Amino acid sequence: MNDHYYSAKPKSQSDRRSFETTLRGVRLKLTSDAGVFSRDGVDYGSRVLIEHMDIPADARVLDIGCGYGPIGLVAARLAPQGHVKLIDINERAVELAEMNARANGIGNVSFARSDLYEAVQDDSFDVILSNPPIRAGKAVVHRVFLEAFERLNPGGELWIVIQNKQGAPSARARLEEIFGEDEVAEVAKDKGFRIYKAKKTKNE
Repeated sequence: MNDHYYSAKPKSQSDRRSFETTLRGVRLKLTSDAGVFSRDGVDYGSRVLIEHMDIPADARVLDIGCGYGPIGLVAARLAPQGHVKLIDINERAVELAEMNARANGIGNVSFARSDLYEAVQDDSFDVILSNPPIRAGKAVVHRVFLEAFERLNPGGELWIVIQNKQGAPSARARLEEIFGEDEVAEVAKDKGFRIYKAKKTKNE
């Protein structure tokens, strides 16, 4: 099996690299590695999501498929009275995310290696963020949506970024099935990327 960024234990030889970047006005020093998503720098889709996501200052947030942590770490800066949980199936990514939090002095975070929501079965959140693993297939991506709904508090929101050519129309349709047509909004579009916000206002 090929070594993908959604592999639990990447087999590619470690080749860490560090870089600095500014996201949503937050200056971060980040370290990435081989075998993780977007190792050469924060990808454009994540940047678009970061620029538009709305994080209440006291929110309990989940970043699912966190990679080396840029989305979740910025969310933690935006929620100084809140807490962000960063999870990923890729153990190398989780290790990097934790290291990047320490390097940037971000303490209102916690981490877990998790196959989808496995490590947060009993938790609930105000906001769930995801740049979903498109290469893992539509079934996996749509599970991210469905199980997000199950773990959101009433009034909570799921924010995702997805490319139009990689299934944005079908993603929106599935979100509307789960959350309700009136509760799904396209917040932004940029260079083929779509940012969708889905709000939980109905019961399971």
